[in-house]
Amino acid sequence: QVQLVASGGGSVQAGGSLRLSCTASGSIFSINAMGWHRQAPGKQRELVATITSGGGTNYADSVRGRFTISIDNAKNTVFLQMNSLKPEDTAVYYCNADLRRREYIGSPMKSYNYWGQGTQVTVSS
Repeated sequence: QVQLVASGGGSVQAGGSLRLSCTASGSIFSINAMGWHRQAPGKQRELVATITSGGGTNYADSVRGRFTISIDNAKNTVFLQMNSLKPEDTAVYYCNADLRRREYIGSPMKSYNYWGQGTQVTVSS
């Protein structure tokens, strides 16, 4: 089994900073990529940022230059440093992991996608 546990959400005033982290644990062979998505009330879930195990990154236009995603491959942990936060960044943030594992002993190695529980980020004006 695989679990993703996220932490670091909270409430902050506009212009402030927060740092989210998410750790994948369980029967994992390797991480392909990890990332963050968010969902604001009444809106669809949207991609915030992703990072590959090799360090390649991708950001939504709305957060580029303000948010930085990083990964600690040894700890299967992804971080999201969020600076210059705006009220429109208010949302539940979900981490995501694309990883390789065997479903059971002797089964072929395959890639699977997992989601963590959400963590609330609230930015007040």
